[in-house]
Amino acid sequence: MSMFSLKKLFIRAALLSLVPLSCSAAEHGLSMHGDLKYAPDFSHFEYTTPNAPKGGDIKQWALGTFDSFNGFIIKGNSANGLGLIYDSLMSKALDEPFSQYGLLAASVDMPDSRESITFYLRPTARFSDGKPVTAEDVIFTFNQLLEKGAPFYKSYLGDIQNIEAVDPLTVKFHFKNNGNRELPLIVGEIPILAKHFWQDRDFSTPSIDIPIGSGPYTLAKFESGRSVTYQRSPDYWGKDLAVNKGRFNFDSITYDYYRDSTVSLEAFKAGAYDFRQETSSKQWATSYSGPQFDSGKLIKEEINHSKPTGMQAFMFNTRKPYFKDPKVRQALSYAFDFEWTNNNLFYSAYTRTHSYFSNSDMAATALPSSEELEILEPFRAQLPDEVFTRAYQAPSYDGSGKIRKELRQALRLLKRAGWELTNGKLINKATNKPMVFEILLVQKEFERIVAPMIKNLQRMGIETTIRIVDVSQYINRLRAFDFDMVVGSFGQSSSPGNELLEYWGSKNAQQPGSRNLIGIENPVVDKLIQLIIQAPDREQLVLRSRALDRVLQWNYYVIPQFHSRSYRIAYKKMFGFPAAKPTYDLGFDTWWVKKAISEPAN
Repeated sequence: MSMFSLKKLFIRAALLSLVPLSCSAAEHGLSMHGDLKYAPDFSHFEYTTPNAPKGGDIKQWALGTFDSFNGFIIKGNSANGLGLIYDSLMSKALDEPFSQYGLLAASVDMPDSRESITFYLRPTARFSDGKPVTAEDVIFTFNQLLEKGAPFYKSYLGDIQNIEAVDPLTVKFHFKNNGNRELPLIVGEIPILAKHFWQDRDFSTPSIDIPIGSGPYTLAKFESGRSVTYQRSPDYWGKDLAVNKGRFNFDSITYDYYRDSTVSLEAFKAGAYDFRQETSSKQWATSYSGPQFDSGKLIKEEINHSKPTGMQAFMFNTRKPYFKDPKVRQALSYAFDFEWTNNNLFYSAYTRTHSYFSNSDMAATALPSSEELEILEPFRAQLPDEVFTRAYQAPSYDGSGKIRKELRQALRLLKRAGWELTNGKLINKATNKPMVFEILLVQKEFERIVAPMIKNLQRMGIETTIRIVDVSQYINRLRAFDFDMVVGSFGQSSSPGNELLEYWGSKNAQQPGSRNLIGIENPVVDKLIQLIIQAPDREQLVLRSRALDRVLQWNYYVIPQFHSRSYRIAYKKMFGFPAAKPTYDLGFDTWWVKKAISEPAN
């Protein structure tokens, strides 16, 4: 599935750093965090092996099914891996917070006023059918995304005033204001579509027509809903660029689809595919063993990382009457006993999450500093007192499972919110109706995590049920905000910005298909997000992000869950990879097949 599809539960977040944008003297790149690391004449990224062997066919797995090769719209379930067939104007460096270097564009130019940015396309850039990439393709792409793309494109790109083709290979973006500091880099990372392919098709509808792109792979074949294969193009126009050296080494990449992640793991152990990244601590602790691992044919590895881990949580749908009251949301947070869950279900593999910017310097983990208080003071009358006086911590327990005292505290909060425990049921005193809600899940494996919390909710007199649905139904229900509570996540980068509008901005709260699943409509949140987007330097970015974190924390929009500070991966012994690893990604596109053979290694 394309990285721009909503299927992967909105885990994609833009990497950026909000300090004055700079272009190098040669204008070969853009940086939002001081100077560029790589000079104009750099030969390759340091985390790649430029002479890595090309060849080999690999398989990966995907969950569910697919019915579309258009990953830019809200409709349909788009196939995994579609990003492989597209190039963007610029290419991100994975060892810098947010720097880009020329890909389709050879160079860029932006005036000090920041009112526009101009990209100069490479004359050699070609689509897979041999036709050149032109300024008209770029303009067509952004017009389509703004008019017919998924809702988040309007949040990301809404400050584009107009785009002009200066000449066939020069395209200039004019911005509505110069306060959206990340927008030039967002423009640089959008995949560019082939106008001649899309102009006679309905971009707003799902399609299994194989699209044309300018990227390193083409979509070679597929079996509807079951598998899709991408073939490396030997004539790829950009294969010798510095940004691509040592990358995209596999001859083909196939995604096989499985309805169940447990079944997919057994298939992996049987040799059905070659690489797997594990998200289940139980599976990681108990299932990655056996003869294949003992013999070394399969390798299990845990790689620590330092990237922000964001927020994974039980998310309240605040559009629902029950969950409009912060006191109710606060009370229900006592039902999740992380310590017991971590010890008994997760093999102590996780760390409790307290912040929306966890594992980063933007997390509000201590009392607010004088600089943070200065940011928050204008909003004091609109905020809980705790924002100014306390550091938020999600409820914590001793791991014994005995939380009667905390549940009594929860019931006191609920009583203050107009609820009363009567004959074992939590009743609303105004309506005389009991509290009943559903937790919507897409992965059956998560049922064991939710079940203990449901028992605690039942002890509070709340009738809670689990509903497990297939991927398609789950996506459709999220898009329509048809749920009470879900498990979801807000991914974060080292430099948050425009994506926060899509996560928590009021304008997206009632927009079907947006990522504002919670339904937050908070003017203070809106203003703080704008302050982050307009932050003049890294220091202010951190301070303003902490201020936003505090406001989100003390409004109890979610019940925070947990995070891991490592990648858990398993793979066949067929792979080679660079000694240096990128700071902000796993870097799987820098790996290669050791012997470049078509058949998997034995």
